[in-house]
Amino acid sequence: MSSEALMPVTATTPSNKQRLFMRYFTAILIDLVVLNLFVEYSDKVTIDSFTISLLAAILLQVLLKLTLAVEHRVADFFKKRPGGFMTFLRFFFAWLVLFGSKFVILEALTLAFGDKVRFDGRFHGIITLIVVILAMLVAEELVVRLYRKLGDGPRQA
Repeated sequence: MSSEALMPVTATTPSNKQRLFMRYFTAILIDLVVLNLFVEYSDKVTIDSFTISLLAAILLQVLLKLTLAVEHRVADFFKKRPGGFMTFLRFFFAWLVLFGSKFVILEALTLAFGDKVRFDGRFHGIITLIVVILAMLVAEELVVRLYRKLGDGPRQA
């Protein structure tokens, strides 16, 4: 039985807004899973409730996307200017934005949730937060790669 046989006859191609919604919805759910796995298996991450972890996952996704947007704008600024020093500045400021944003994210989580969300460990939990965010990004990338791989291959009529 082909997958097309399981789809309703009236199935339509999703719009760009629907695709964007599913992209962020899936990313938030992935972040939620990763965050709660850290809560369950690490003594460095503490979140008071599932609801708080869901809200934290949403806030993290928004802040990560804003960070990437700022990093791209900074990189584009320096990319338009020729020279080796501008290339150095592009990478330096990209690193600065990406690294510095973790402090902003940690402060935003503290402002939004107080002690209901805690990252403990070295440097007031910043290292733990970086590990959690890297795990989220890796998990998101793995899901995207799996999704794309499932789309490849021969189509059956």
